[in-house]
Amino acid sequence: MDLIEGLFAALSDFLWGLPLITLIVGGGLFFLIYSRGLPYRHFGHALRILRGDYDRKDDPGDINHFQALSAALSGTLGLGNIAGVAIAITLGGPGAIFWMWITALVGVATKFFTCTLSILYRGHDSLGHTQGGPMYMIREGLGRRWMPLAAFFCVAALFGTLPIFQINQLTEAVRDAILIPRGMLAEDSVGWFNLLFGLAVAALVASVIFGGISRVGHVAARVVPALVLIYLVCAFIILALNAEQIPHYLGMIVSDAFTGMAVAGGVLGAMMVGVRQGAFSNEAGIGTEVMAHGAARTREPVREGLVAMMGPVIDTLIVCTCTALVILVTGAWQIGDDMAGAALTATAFADALGDIGPWIVTLLVVVFSVSTMFTFWYYGAKSLGFLIGAEHQHWYKYFYVALIVVGAVVSLELVIYLITAMYGLMAIPTMIATLLLAPKAMAEARRYFRDVK
Repeated sequence: MDLIEGLFAALSDFLWGLPLITLIVGGGLFFLIYSRGLPYRHFGHALRILRGDYDRKDDPGDINHFQALSAALSGTLGLGNIAGVAIAITLGGPGAIFWMWITALVGVATKFFTCTLSILYRGHDSLGHTQGGPMYMIREGLGRRWMPLAAFFCVAALFGTLPIFQINQLTEAVRDAILIPRGMLAEDSVGWFNLLFGLAVAALVASVIFGGISRVGHVAARVVPALVLIYLVCAFIILALNAEQIPHYLGMIVSDAFTGMAVAGGVLGAMMVGVRQGAFSNEAGIGTEVMAHGAARTREPVREGLVAMMGPVIDTLIVCTCTALVILVTGAWQIGDDMAGAALTATAFADALGDIGPWIVTLLVVVFSVSTMFTFWYYGAKSLGFLIGAEHQHWYKYFYVALIVVGAVVSLELVIYLITAMYGLMAIPTMIATLLLAPKAMAEARRYFRDVK
């Protein structure tokens, strides 16, 4: 078992080094230059689309633009914004946040291209239902001779979208940050708590996911904006109380990215950590976002690309930056290696807001994690349906819910390495297909904006 864990750890570390930095950041820079910044020039139009000005009930798809963005954000807004930022600072120093920004800035262009193509090359599953995702984009856009690449993505997605990491970290956060320190849970009752908590979360997730992506979209459209608002209000209060320190730490984030003082191997270490955490945060180029936005109700591919590109701005440039600044201005980042992840963020909130701080962070970890679990089953089910037929993909829901219970009661270092490696592997076919089909997306964009004018 140790050997297998070591192999997956080595694979994960290798993938999230120079190979994926080159593919994700380099690919995003290509999309930005190739499009001459086209996505960035149309944020106003994107907001009108998101507002529903162009929604048509008779368009193909399952959910509207706002619900598609909310469903995608429910998958990206979560532990990456609370725990992931803290991990980035712990491992890569403040400079890692700069590289998260870079990943998000080029991720705007990446998401525009990937999600435009997700609608342009929607296909039909074995039941005749309209579907989107990297596997359909590859099959319909590149042709059936590229089917091995589509299957490669689906196999990686089956493992990369498992809920085990979310429930494992969620259980730990509730148990160790709230219950045990306050004497609300005895050490000898931890096993029973893990099981009961896992069953409760599994029941909640099952009640949503067995309603399909339409129910996920409706729930996400109501829950996600409220969560983001609550979190940002709390963060803004802390930053307002420490406003004089913000310019100093913004400067530190930029300078530390190039000074080689980062914890994890100097400039290259900060870059690797930042790109990895940025990719986990906004998922630009990974492929999961392509499946969420591929369900949007529209006949215009460019519209969904414009809506999707707002994800990295909300997720990384706004929410993650607020988290990073809270950790820095409160001094929590200097505690040391004994604390990282959600616990470090909770400490930062506690330093600024008192005893209510950890409760706020834990509550948001709970809801963000559950919202992620609401979405990830859809990605795995679609991947299974592509591989063995859509008539069999419902079995993935039972497997998915069962693993929520399993993930709450066991230690899963091996699976965590497995999931991070699979995330990296998912990015390879997604980015390759998007780079090859980029001229098709640009041709569609030119037609669309010509017609709009």
